[in-house]
Amino acid sequence: MTLRDLIPWNNGSRNMAVQRGEAGNPLLALHREMNRLFDDAFRSFDLSPFGSSTAMGWPNVELDESDKEVKVVAELPGLEQKDVNVELANGVLTISGEKKSETEDKERLFSERYYGRFERRIPVDDVDQDNVAASFNNGVLTVTLPKSPAAQQKVRRIAIKGK
Repeated sequence: MTLRDLIPWNNGSRNMAVQRGEAGNPLLALHREMNRLFDDAFRSFDLSPFGSSTAMGWPNVELDESDKEVKVVAELPGLEQKDVNVELANGVLTISGEKKSETEDKERLFSERYYGRFERRIPVDDVDQDNVAASFNNGVLTVTLPKSPAAQQKVRRIAIKGK
């Protein structure tokens, strides 16, 4: 007996696509379908690998830097201005807050509570701390950090020399 005779898809009686496909093995088809169902179900929970809460990415933050300022825009749906704190200390901008939600339906004897806290720390260098401004509108926080005049003068073009 040769090695070729031991490989089921090379013995000439079955096609490789039929053998490895769903028609060839119903348990394999069930296995694939179960994997797909679990992947779809757990994808909606936005779980990070190994239980790390920092990889969840809430809130979404966009940074935009120009020569004169750094602009930070954070999406905070469902929050109000009183629920959000913005601090700048030691070159780190901290955006934190807490979301509380409580629903109660006495007719159906149903209640639900949700509490979630978040904190994002963004390192920023050479900003004018006295002129930092923040605004909150429709769940979008915008923090504008103007660069200090000393920081604007620090940029220096460096010439590249050849051999």
